[in-house]
Amino acid sequence: MDLFLKYVSALSVCAGMAGSSIAAYAQAPGRIEMDGVFLEPVQERDSVLIADQLRYGFVLYGVEDGTSFAFPDYSDGFCEGVEVVSPWKVDTLDVQKGKKGLPARMDIRASVTVTSFDEGEYQLPPVAVVRRTPQGAVDTIFFGNRTLDVRTMPVDTATFILHDIKGQVRYPLTFRELIPYLAGLAVLAGLVWLAVWLILRYGRKGGASVSRRDPPHIVALRKLDGLRGNRLWSPEKQKQFYSGVTDALREYIVSRYGISAMEMTTGEIFRELSGKDVPEALFEETKSLFERADFVKFAKYVASDDENASAVPCAVRFVTSTYQQEVDGGSEAAMPAQGDSVHADNQTCAVSGGTGDSGADPIRKDEKQEV
Repeated sequence: MDLFLKYVSALSVCAGMAGSSIAAYAQAPGRIEMDGVFLEPVQERDSVLIADQLRYGFVLYGVEDGTSFAFPDYSDGFCEGVEVVSPWKVDTLDVQKGKKGLPARMDIRASVTVTSFDEGEYQLPPVAVVRRTPQGAVDTIFFGNRTLDVRTMPVDTATFILHDIKGQVRYPLTFRELIPYLAGLAVLAGLVWLAVWLILRYGRKGGASVSRRDPPHIVALRKLDGLRGNRLWSPEKQKQFYSGVTDALREYIVSRYGISAMEMTTGEIFRELSGKDVPEALFEETKSLFERADFVKFAKYVASDDENASAVPCAVRFVTSTYQQEVDGGSEAAMPAQGDSVHADNQTCAVSGGTGDSGADPIRKDEKQEV
């Protein structure tokens, strides 16, 4: 009896009923032999094969409402060669309402799921369940055991022939299956063609635009021409005016002499220019313009109208004079033929025309001729 009195907990058949303690169940005075044990496969078969799962339990009829049970604990083992897959599960099959104040009665079904991985015949242990009635009576119900016969698939050794593992079945490829791949290849080819066409079209336009980019002196003269007039001569706008003039000259110096003038101070720029072929008078005049611009931008100096009026002409003289030197030097080094010299002279005149001492008005005309 000690083998079957290891219980997990007190389970109530009806909701709301409190279970009794394990110690109280162990003192059950009565032993009642019952029928109703069952052993049925989870998957219906003619015979039980290895690893088939079966339900092993009992059915109890007419259980009074409020009755509680304690089931055996199979956590330490069930039977040699047989294992418990899932623990106890209790189902209510039917409920009969009580008459004239009597408690209701119900039919219950309790079972565990077992299986075996070895062929053979196994005697399953009987099921012992402790019951406590609503009146407080405690007894032990014993259900008879069942025999589990586990078999394997029979092998006919007389006609049995070993065969190698068959490979995968390969079906012929149809055109319908190829359609998605062909469509993908067509789309990919179209995208490649479109990319090549865009590169060829817009790449050539980009190269042409680079080749037609204006020379540095034209860019500088155009920016200086935009600073003409006295609209920026007021004290609050002089900083913008002188910044525009000196920035145009800095960009021209970068392109003309290869000096990093945009990151240099005035002193550094003119130290680099001192080794270039810049006329001394033009050098001093341009340096004075840069120094005046520094005073206006950083020392809050307010330039006079005369100083403002001479700023753009001074910058124009520097650009046109230094560019003229570059053209003259290139013409002497190239030694052009007679037909080519006429074209070079015309180009020189177009650039340097109107670059007298004033150096102010002829910019628009020269720029249009060059463009």
